[in-house]
Order: sequence, then structure tokens, then C-alpha cells
Amino acid sequence: MCPIPLVSDGELIVRDLNKNGKLDIYEDPRQPIEARVEDLLKQMTLEEKAGMLFINGSVVNEDGSIEEKPVVSGFGMAAITQISNQKMNHFNLWAIPSVQAVAAWHNKLQHFAEQTRLGIPVTIASDPRNHFTRNIFSMAANEFSQWCETLGFGALDDVELIRKFADIARREYLAVGIRIALHPQIDLATEPRWPRISGTFGEDAHVSARLVKAYIDGFQGSSLGAHSVACMTKHFPGGGPQNEGLDPHFEFQKGQIYPGKNFDYHLIPFEAAFEAGTAAIMPYYGVPMDQTDENVAMSFNKMIITKLLREKYQYDGVVCTDWGLITDAHLGHDIVWPARAWGVEHLNGAERVFKALEAGVDQFGGESCPHYMVELVNSGKLSEARVDQSVRRLLRLKFQLGLFDNPFVDEGQVAQVFGDSTSAAAGLNSQQRAMTLLKNDQQVLPLQGKPKIFIKNINADVAAHYAEVVEAPEQADVAIVRLDTPWVPLETKNPFALGFHHGDLDFKDEARAEILSLLQTIPTIVVIYLDRPAVIPEISMAAKALVGEYGADDTAVLNVVFGRARPEGKLPFELPRSMDAVRKQKADVPHDSDDPLYPFGFGLSY
Repeated sequence: MCPIPLVSDGELIVRDLNKNGKLDIYEDPRQPIEARVEDLLKQMTLEEKAGMLFINGSVVNEDGSIEEKPVVSGFGMAAITQISNQKMNHFNLWAIPSVQAVAAWHNKLQHFAEQTRLGIPVTIASDPRNHFTRNIFSMAANEFSQWCETLGFGALDDVELIRKFADIARREYLAVGIRIALHPQIDLATEPRWPRISGTFGEDAHVSARLVKAYIDGFQGSSLGAHSVACMTKHFPGGGPQNEGLDPHFEFQKGQIYPGKNFDYHLIPFEAAFEAGTAAIMPYYGVPMDQTDENVAMSFNKMIITKLLREKYQYDGVVCTDWGLITDAHLGHDIVWPARAWGVEHLNGAERVFKALEAGVDQFGGESCPHYMVELVNSGKLSEARVDQSVRRLLRLKFQLGLFDNPFVDEGQVAQVFGDSTSAAAGLNSQQRAMTLLKNDQQVLPLQGKPKIFIKNINADVAAHYAEVVEAPEQADVAIVRLDTPWVPLETKNPFALGFHHGDLDFKDEARAEILSLLQTIPTIVVIYLDRPAVIPEISMAAKALVGEYGADDTAVLNVVFGRARPEGKLPFELPRSMDAVRKQKADVPHDSDDPLYPFGFGLSY
């Protein structure tokens, strides 16, 4: 598209030659955003409006090209296919080859979007990319700075640190064209078995409320602009209290429950997010059992979206569903992942779209089916005026982010942004600081000198920089062992479900016996990854020292063990004493484990 600036009576008018050789007239870019939104909205066809209300994954080719290729890495179909066929202009990124490739791909995609009839720029979104993690919801770090997981930030409860993190992550996102953060996740970890705890700040609503304000400020700034990455805060109204911890990504979920009548407690972090001006909100998949007039999932629930979010909280930002509520996903031979249309499974695709729109949502995540919306309007069931309400919100955000003024990134600056050693150092420091020292018998930590060590689940080349690594426990002065919080794979063919850490939190029989055998043979330092609250009473008793970590590489762990860094974290959730205690907890209530092994907020130091 070739902009042709004209002057009429002293006012700037921008006319663009579209691909058909016709002139499209755009608003004066000096006019208020609302006027620009209305000017563009009245030029859009129903198909273009419908396309804006869907966001789905896109492939990024290895070479940064945008063409559809038969064999690709990544997730989803090419963005240009969805732009051309579905009139879509919102996409999220999953696997990516490199940051340089993403920047090149992004610019090519924006040039492609310029050639469409109205030249509406593309908005790119992403799940978290800046955490050192094995969690399924954080993308591979690649060149992004690697920080502790959000649980680690909860353990530190350091507002200035999280603002610094968000500012650095914002600059990295901007460098490659990511303009919407599909985070922060501010659910509360009140049901210890829930697999998504590692994405939260922990179980305390007031800690989460403090931190989410700084988080949003770091990403968005004091107001949305060309410098901002918009936050899509999730999962309203809080996804933590899942029955038995079973996640509603899957059909075996049992709904969200509130045996402690504590629904409002889970809203406290969201109230802080509203105060901070979060640009968007994502409801969760869960069904708030017996809390509203119908037991349907949040995005289909008018009492949740319209009555609570829109009316009580007066929220007028974008509301985007979580991914895959409308259509089933086919994952391979005989493997179908049902749409997360809990409570409305009997409705067809168009009826599900209609019910969510009537509930008050604006956009559908993980879907590329705007034809349903066109069908609804053409049949007279849905008014185009209702569609316009949501299109306005989405256009407004594009204008606020400056995408209509300059959607491109400077590919020459990518290496400089991602080569910043201070960002990498800050990330490593967060991993170290967040660690929680739970036990330090006879002040064994920090280790002194260069002892002989036996290691397990630690890279020997890294450990050799700190001590003499030996091959057998009998040869060592001390053992250092890294463990993961236990989980139980579910009986399912769904490969995505198999990556979720569901189930019991304690080590069983043979696994526990093997660990205890080592701990009883030699003084052992146990470092455990706490993506959920582990149940480890026997291990705690037998270990010489016990450290919890929330996403840390071997260097960070060994720096703490050998005293080159200090552990400062306090537990962001209780560590229960037994699985029986876990089962007796109320899913919606924090700090309610009977006689916890380690209470919320516990942490030693040296």
C-alpha cells in the first residue's frame, strides 16, 4: 500500500491505494484514537470484522519467511493463510527458531498486511518466554533472558525486582514485534495438586496483588503507547480452586469448587490488575460450580463476564477466551482433544460463538473460524452492532500500541537487545535469590573450599568449577541432588495432557526408597524444583540441607550451595506434611493445610 498525503483546508487526509487500485480514505492520524477507530470501523466489511475477533497460532519459518511451507517447525498454519482466508490479524507464537528470524518474519508479515484492503496491521502475542522452566506454558527461552518462574517472584515479594523483570522482558518482546503478553497469570495456588501453580505468584492474594501491579507497569508503562507490551491478565476470576487439582484443559476436569465459600478472595489480584490498567483479560476454562445461575465455563458465563467483570468492575478492555473453546483438535490417529466448551458441549460451533459473545467476550483464542460469526449475523441471530462493540476494543488497542503509525521493528537492533549481558545477569540473579533454604543442619551450607562431591541430576562439567566431582557416594564428602516435585501421569492418549503435572505430590515406594538410601549413606544437600507444593517429610528429615527452587539452572543452584549467592526466598505456598492433609484442604482457601511441614512464608538464610 502506498500512502498519498493530501491537504484539504489545512487538514491532513491520508489516502491509500488498495490492491484493487481504489483509494481508501483514512482518518487524520492527529485525531483522537476514538475518532480513528470509528472512521476505520465504518469502512470494514462484516468478514473483516469477524476476522478481527479470532486469534490463533502461527508458524515462524526457520529463515524468517512468511510463506506456507509443507514441512515447518512451530505451531499452527502460516499467518498469511489466515490473513488471506479468514481476514485475521491477531496471532500468537509458540515455538520459534530464533529471535532474529522472528523479527524478520514479523516485518515481512506487516508488509503483507499492508497490502490487504484496509492495511490493518498485525498484532503478535506470546505466552511467557523469560523463565528458566520445564513448565509446558513457558516457551523455550532461546535468546530471551532467563529469570526465575513467577513462583520465584512470589517467594521474593520484591516489587522493584518484578518491575525490572517486566521492563527487560518488554524490551525483548518489542525487539521482535511481540505486542501482547498472554500473561501475567494471577490465579491463586490454593489447591496444591493443580498443574498450573508454577505460573502463579503463589497462594496469597495480597502478595499477588502487589506484584501484578508492578508487573503490568513494567510491561505497559503508565499508559499504553508505542513503548508498551499490552498485558492479557489471566485467568479471571481465578483458576486455582480446581476440584482435585484436575485441570480444565481436559475433559476429565471436575469444575472449580468453593467449599470454603472463598470466591471473592480469588478476585483480589484482579482488582489490583484493573487498578493497574491491564489492557486485556482472559477467563479460564473452568466451571464455577454452583456460583452462578448456570454451571457453564467462564467464557460462556454471562454472570461472570458481563455481571461481574463488565458491570461490577466496569471493565471495558479486551476480553479474550482461553484457547480452543469452539472446535475440537485432532492430534493424531484416534486422538481428539475436545473443545473446552464445558457445560455447553451440546452446542455446535456457531452456537458456542454466540453464547460467548452474549456472555460478553470479545475475542476467541486458538480459533480460526470467523465464518461462524458471519453466519450468525447473516441469519439475524447476532446483530452487527454487537460485533462492532468488540471490534472497537480490538482496534482501539492496536491504535494505542501505535501499530497503525509504525508496526515495524528494527532488525538491526535485535542482536544488541538480546546480547545485553546485564539482562542475562539479572535473570541469573533472580534464579539465585528466589531459592528458599528450608533446612540447614549444623550450618552445612554454604559449602566451603573444594570438597569431593557426588552429584545427581547436575551437569558434571558445571559442577567441576566448584568442587571435585567423584563417581560414587562412598568417595564423596557430600552429595548434591536435584529433584523434581513428583506427579502422576494420567491415563490418556492426549500428548499435551501427559505434559501436565497432575496428581499426588509425594514420592512413592521405590522412588522414595532410592532417594532415602543415598541420604542415609552420605550427608546430602537436596535441591527440589517446586512447581507444586511437594510432600517430602521423610526426605526433609534425612537431608543435611534442603533447598527449594523455582526455575534455576545448575550454575544458579551451585552458586547458592557454595555461597557465591544467598537464598532469599520465602515459601509462596505451604508444603503439606502428607497427601492425606492435601486431600483434606479446601480448594479455595489459602494456608489451610493441617500441620504443614513448612508453612507459608518460611525460609532460612545465611
